[in-house]
Amino acid sequence: MVSNDGKLYLKKVKGKVRDLERAIDFGEIKGAGIGHTRWATHGKPTVTNAHPHTDCTESIVLVHNGIIENYEELREELASKGHVFKSDTDTEVIVHLIEDFLKEGLEKFEAVVAAMRKVDGAYAVGVIFKDEPNAIYAARRGSPLIIGVGEAENFIASDIPAVLNYTRRVVVLNDFEIAKITPDEVVVKSIFGDFVNYKVLEIQWSAQMAEKGGYPHYMLKEIHEQPSAIMDTMRGRIKDGEVFLPELDELLGEELPSRIYIVACGTSYHAGLVGKYAIEKLAKIPVEVDIASEFRYRDVVWDDRGMALLISQSGETADTLAAMHMIQRAGLKTVAVVNVLGSTMSRDADVALYTRAGPEISVASTKAFTSQLTVLYLFALWLAAKSDPRGTEVLKNILSGLAFVPQLVDTVLTAEEKIAFMAEKFASFSHFMYLGRGINWPVAMEGALKLKEISYIHAEAYPAGEMKHGPIALVDDKMPVFAIATKSRVYEKMINNIEEVLSREGRLIALISQDDRRLMNKVQDVIVMPEVAEIFSPVVNVVALQLFAYYCAIERGLDPDRPRNLAKSVTVE
Repeated sequence: MVSNDGKLYLKKVKGKVRDLERAIDFGEIKGAGIGHTRWATHGKPTVTNAHPHTDCTESIVLVHNGIIENYEELREELASKGHVFKSDTDTEVIVHLIEDFLKEGLEKFEAVVAAMRKVDGAYAVGVIFKDEPNAIYAARRGSPLIIGVGEAENFIASDIPAVLNYTRRVVVLNDFEIAKITPDEVVVKSIFGDFVNYKVLEIQWSAQMAEKGGYPHYMLKEIHEQPSAIMDTMRGRIKDGEVFLPELDELLGEELPSRIYIVACGTSYHAGLVGKYAIEKLAKIPVEVDIASEFRYRDVVWDDRGMALLISQSGETADTLAAMHMIQRAGLKTVAVVNVLGSTMSRDADVALYTRAGPEISVASTKAFTSQLTVLYLFALWLAAKSDPRGTEVLKNILSGLAFVPQLVDTVLTAEEKIAFMAEKFASFSHFMYLGRGINWPVAMEGALKLKEISYIHAEAYPAGEMKHGPIALVDDKMPVFAIATKSRVYEKMINNIEEVLSREGRLIALISQDDRRLMNKVQDVIVMPEVAEIFSPVVNVVALQLFAYYCAIERGLDPDRPRNLAKSVTVE
């Protein structure tokens, strides 16, 4: 929707953004404009349910990301007052609430504030009034919303990369804050009506960093950016053979936690599982890893001397944020591992450890995952040095191995053509099983998730030792098995599991270490990985699985950047 010469021009379509581009012809835009790509939550994906939504008089237009939990009672209340609803969405109640408060005589800003007080749930909202064509009102609770501050122009968006072509100066709205944006001014109030002194952040990313850079898809570009993302994440944090994390020194001092709770969702959860192996091996501190959406609803038995790591690429993941606030209410210290500067999680946690992966545009996370692993390794090594200063030389050797990982990831990328050929061979299958053991079991989970996300091939991951406890019943020539079998202390066990698959005439792909003649002679389809210390093998191995999933999607004619039914940041429960 755009506002031109005192008139509102509204266009909605079902489908892709390019379908909307073909349908619009607004001419020269002289006022404000808002738009939204909607993922169906309430109401089917139809033109009627698409955003923006309008009030009864079609003089107020609104877009909304999130979920309004009390929309049914609000809709019933508004309908009893004569409001007519055109859609099945929860969003439409907000625009009618604003209309209702305007009828009561409130000014526009106050009407928006009053409306947001009445709704429960998560929202990032943009509102335009027909008789105020050069202003956008914005409100935020639980869903990300930023303001781009330009020269004689200002913007609202759900994420920073959206405005990088126009400005690198942004204001990150906090929960329960409402803003009025004109071309020359940004005014922010709290939901209680008080004016807010906001901070303008200077973003270090360039617009070019968020472009494809000659790659056919963002996902492939971001896979190839992993060596530099890992190096950037380590940069300045390793000095004289030691891990340098002053934020943690200030938070924890010399008093180390007796237990660590790691809470995350999806890919970040898999990173947390790898972190558990690393922390327990190096620092000897017990670690619990939970899926955030489950953690927040269980009766946790707290260790008063514990601390929590919350992991999220966006820093806006709704369930992880809720879990963090629950942990803080229990009195534990919180550390957020996030990628986005100024995100809610980075601001609400006691300390933020940034992954420095740069903007990740593809919905399926790749470089954010390996950057998260890098931060977790640094954290584990920092804890280990604090818990046993006598082991400094051993830790220096381990740390030197981590510093070498970006070069090994580069080596995996040189095998891209071989992995693409493997994907071409297996992309027609409908089901996959991924197997891993030890620290590479979470990598098997991540590989299966990537395959599901972007190629729509059903895939399940299991610790290889669990295969004979049920999943082996699925093994046949129509169910390929992807085994992560690089050298490790459970290598012999992994070979036994591979033998079990082969003896049942199962199709098998094995990820193996360089010069592993034993498996090369057993398995027809192998992908060879460079030699790497077992503890760091997840960072190297997962790159091959990312490429395999990517090329399976390409072979099936799918867009890996925009998998169906998924969003980059899961900002609703």
